[in-house]
Formats: sequence, structure tokens, C-alpha cells
Amino acid sequence: MPIIHHLLILLILIVLAGMLAGRAAVMLRIPDVAAFILVGMLLGQGLHWINESSSSLTNQLVLIVGSTVILFDGGRNISLIGLSKVKWTVALLSVPGVLITVIVTGTAIHFIFGLEWLYALLAASVIASTDPASIIPVFRQVAIRTKVRETVESESAFNDATGSIITFALIAAITGKSALEAGPMLFQFAYTAIGGIILGVLIGVVSVYVVAHLRLGILRDYTTIAMLATALSAYLLGDLLHVSGFMATFVAGLIWGNPRLLQLKLDEKETEIVHFSDNVTVMLRMLIFVLLGSQVDLALLLQYGWQSLAVVLVLMLIARPLTVLACGLPDRKAAWQRNELVFMMWVRETGVIPAVLSGMITSAGIQHADKIASITLMAILITVLLQASTTAFFAKRLGMDSEA
Repeated sequence: MPIIHHLLILLILIVLAGMLAGRAAVMLRIPDVAAFILVGMLLGQGLHWINESSSSLTNQLVLIVGSTVILFDGGRNISLIGLSKVKWTVALLSVPGVLITVIVTGTAIHFIFGLEWLYALLAASVIASTDPASIIPVFRQVAIRTKVRETVESESAFNDATGSIITFALIAAITGKSALEAGPMLFQFAYTAIGGIILGVLIGVVSVYVVAHLRLGILRDYTTIAMLATALSAYLLGDLLHVSGFMATFVAGLIWGNPRLLQLKLDEKETEIVHFSDNVTVMLRMLIFVLLGSQVDLALLLQYGWQSLAVVLVLMLIARPLTVLACGLPDRKAAWQRNELVFMMWVRETGVIPAVLSGMITSAGIQHADKIASITLMAILITVLLQASTTAFFAKRLGMDSEA
């Protein structure tokens, strides 16, 4: 019973604080994820009302379930026809783009912190991928040009696999479990990514079929429940099969968002789906980002503050622009305009997946884990509080709040 009481108190506290923070975010005209992190810092490091460690089962469950449902909802709101027009940019951002980010940021970490190359690249790989749990909610609150929104959201879904694979390969090399070889890494990436896509398609098609088919849609009365079960099942099966669960979830969401391609219809259920998704994802955002904010270690940030800030500035102002230019300019079909590229350079929030990876490194007792944690925390704070909060401003200034 004490554990149950603890969980209930934690849930009630986060939801109450989240609702107040959400109202404040509306008045201040900032994304609610930024307000949730700030209130989490107050409740955690300030008042010590929340003391949930990053390695706790509760925290891991919230991060995984929250990210999974938000990612599925993001995929559901993307048109496959629109995505096909920018597929090469998304592919480049998701693989070579992550490698560019790791190399540039890792070089900065090597010289700023004086870390050996393997550890510097490990720290860079943790923060190299963008975060769908941060980006998708922000884009729901700010009007963004469809082409740009779908590109950035899709990138955030697909590049997690690349960042995670690089991270695990570097951990294995550091701990002596395997050599750092290109061949095995490429095979593992192909297996993880392609396996996640195939699994997502299979789960998405089967689940939407038994919901939306006019004659065989036996779960039509349970559409929203089936949708939630699909999202969680895609992640779970992906994890069990050692493919990208997040990629499987996103792809399953894409299938659910484009049922007409399968000659299925969910039009009469759209209002119900939207209301359900909006309420569930808001509560999950509260849980995720209030918890992340409560875990900010101010002592660690003070110890490595200026070095971590310097690294994050390199990530934001050098690595990201180079990545966008290298991956966007070759895609002639997408015909990227200068203002679109500039906007994508600014939008690259760090969040849940880097936090999970950093927590794993700390739990494993890997050398320099404290420095890696400091860099990760700084990246989350700066990108969410600064970049997410100024997304609306830059969208308006660059004309991203209207279609081209």
C-alpha cells in the first residue's frame, strides 16, 4: 500500500501542477513542455516534493509509454503522400545527418572537456537525435507549414534508431564487449530500422483493418482503445524482436492516419479519435516533462555548466545547420527554400530518448557518466526552454506559419 500511495500522490501532484503550468504557458504564449520542465524543477530540486530517480521503474514506464503514444499520434497526423515528397531529406537527416551531428559535437566535447575520443563521441551520440516527444507537441500548438512539419516530425521518429545504435556500439567498444567496426554497425542499423518499419506496417495494417473495415471491423466500437493498444504493442514487439520499437510505433501511426490508402474509412470516428488523443497526450506530456524537470541535477550543472553550455551551443549553432544543409540541399525534388532550411536549423529539441540513454550510461557505471549526464541535461534544458519556446516567433518571422 505505501507504494500505491506514493504513485497516486505522484500522479495527482504532477497532474495538478501540470494543469497550472499549462494555463501559465497559454498566458505566456510558450509551449507547455517548457512550462512543465520549469514546474518540475521547482517541485524536484526546489521543494523536493518529487524525488523519482531517472532509473526508477515508474520513471522508465512514464518515458516509454508517453513517448510511444505521442510518437504514434505524430505519425497519425502525417500524410504519406506529403511524406513521399520529402523522403530523401528525411532519410538523409535520419542516418548521415545523425553521423554529422555526432562527429561535429563529439569533436567539440573532446576539446572542451578533454575527454578521450570514444567517450566524447559517446556523449555526442546520446544527444544527436531529435526528440518526437518534444517536437510533436510543440508543432501541435504552433501553426507550421505542412511540408516542414512532416519533415521534422518524421526525422525525429526515424533518427532515434541511428542515435541509439551508435550509442550502444560505442558503449560496447568502451566496455570491451566488441570492436567498433563499420560492418556490424551497418548490419545492426539495417536490421533495427528496416525491421521496425516492417513490423510497424504489419501491426498498423492488421489493427486498422479490424477497426475500420465495413464488414470485418469487429473492434469499430473500441476504436480509440484499439489505437492505444496498437501503439503500445508496436513498441513492445519491436523491443522484444530487437528492432526499433519507436520506429514501429511511428509507422503504425502512419498507417492509422492514412486508412484511405487501404480503401478503409475512419471519418465518422475522427472527432472521437482527436478528442481522445488530445487529452491523453496532454497528460502524458505533463508526466514526462515534469518528471524530467524534477531530475535536473543543479549541482552537476554548476560543476560542468560552462563546458556543457559550450557543447550545446556547438550542437545548436554549428552541427545542426551543417546537418540541415548537407541533407536538405541534395534533395532537389523537395525544392527547399532558404527560409525553410533556416527554420529546420533552429528546430531540434532534445528530450526523452537522450535522457533514457544517459540514465543507462550512469546506471552502467561507465567512466565520465557525470559529464555525459551534464551535457544531456543542458541540451534538454536549452533546446526545450529556448528553441521550443521561440518556435512560434521564428515560424512567423520566416513565414512557416502559412503554406508556401
